[in-house]
Amino acid sequence: MVEAAYQGTALEVDRAFYRGIAGGEREKVDDFEIPIRSGRAWEVPAGHVCRLVTVDGPQVGDLNVWNRRNPRERLWASRTRQLQRAHVSTFDRLWSTLPYLRPLLTVTSDTLADHGPDSDGGRVHDLLGTRCDPYVNRMLTGEDFDYHCHSNLVRAVAPYGLTEFDVHDVLNVFQCTGLTADDRYFMKACPARPGDHFEFFAEQDLLCALSTCPGGDLSVPLWGPDARDPIDVCHPIGVEVYAVDSALLAGWRQPDVAAYAGGHGLTAPEWDSTTTECHDPAGHDGY
Repeated sequence: MVEAAYQGTALEVDRAFYRGIAGGEREKVDDFEIPIRSGRAWEVPAGHVCRLVTVDGPQVGDLNVWNRRNPRERLWASRTRQLQRAHVSTFDRLWSTLPYLRPLLTVTSDTLADHGPDSDGGRVHDLLGTRCDPYVNRMLTGEDFDYHCHSNLVRAVAPYGLTEFDVHDVLNVFQCTGLTADDRYFMKACPARPGDHFEFFAEQDLLCALSTCPGGDLSVPLWGPDARDPIDVCHPIGVEVYAVDSALLAGWRQPDVAAYAGGHGLTAPEWDSTTTECHDPAGHDGY
């Protein structure tokens, strides 16, 4: 049997701690809905819980996550896919980019955890694909559309001083995807029902942004001969932020950045105190 490529104690989580967070006392501190075909950004302080909810029907959401204090540290979708799995659920973590490489959040509750693999191999909450965007849409259809997930996220983060260059590969929350027999990406109709949720614990101060995909539940193709405007299968997504009982956080602390020293094999020059010359160990002496 083939085993996961990445293993080790650094990838283990204290499941009892996160079960306590999921089931413990909490106080709601923020609550709003993201309308169809739009995006919004919000903050989740470290040690808080955030829940995404399918309010009145199935809906795919494209999630971006940054360190609120330093947006250069943000979700690293491809490495998370390797360290965790291609479709995340309870006790999985979303990891940040280099040189930080630490958990941004840990999934604490997922009502779709038991969905998949289905008959086609589909699973939910995927890191395989990324956000829909107007550039690909223009390439495939010859038409412009300003409410793809990429654009929704661009508008969402603008009030925080971020731009299109800060929008990154996403976690597709509630989205059902997989790979075909010939290794091609596929998307299926979202299996979520009203009230389903995906919940996570903020391991550090976070800025989150979510787009309600213009494809809605993805039951209607966005491209190809059967494509049409799927506005009738679009629904809002609810966002709830909770402060948890401080007693549940006993012993927890925010994760440290990666321990690697950052040398990258670059050797500092050796200075001769008796001369003004610099002797480079690589052989490039002089200024």
